[in-house]
Amino acid sequence: MQATTIIVAIGLALALTVFPAEAATKAPGKAAPACSAISFRPLPPGMPDGEQQAGMYKSRNGRLELRAEVKQGNPSDYYVTSAGKRVAAAPSSLPEAAVTCAAIKKMPKPDTPASSCTGQRFTVVVAHTGDQRLALLYGQDGGSWHFCSAGTF
Repeated sequence: MQATTIIVAIGLALALTVFPAEAATKAPGKAAPACSAISFRPLPPGMPDGEQQAGMYKSRNGRLELRAEVKQGNPSDYYVTSAGKRVAAAPSSLPEAAVTCAAIKKMPKPDTPASSCTGQRFTVVVAHTGDQRLALLYGQDGGSWHFCSAGTF
């Protein structure tokens, strides 16, 4: 009986010393993808006026929300938020990585943003360039995609 207890105690002691060492030597988590696209649906008609959430995407790299301003029950302008704040305006000249990412995701070149963003479907293209993350919002109207806005988060 004592021999069994001693063997179990030694096994437990070895297990406790191995697991913390293994946890300390694990490689850091995966890096965020350089280019991704997230699809969203529009708000249904008849929503209360004000700011409404149309969709949310959460990952280990952050949280993005598609929100819309609703007037008289209809969405009038969609935009992207991160951490509860509207994404900061991107520079007028977007980095080449963002333009390339949009092309990879089969979206039109991000040229002049639309004055307001509406549509039947939405896609947020996320491009990572170094420490900077860009969100490019596209809306689909009548089967064609148009560039709505770009922002950093």
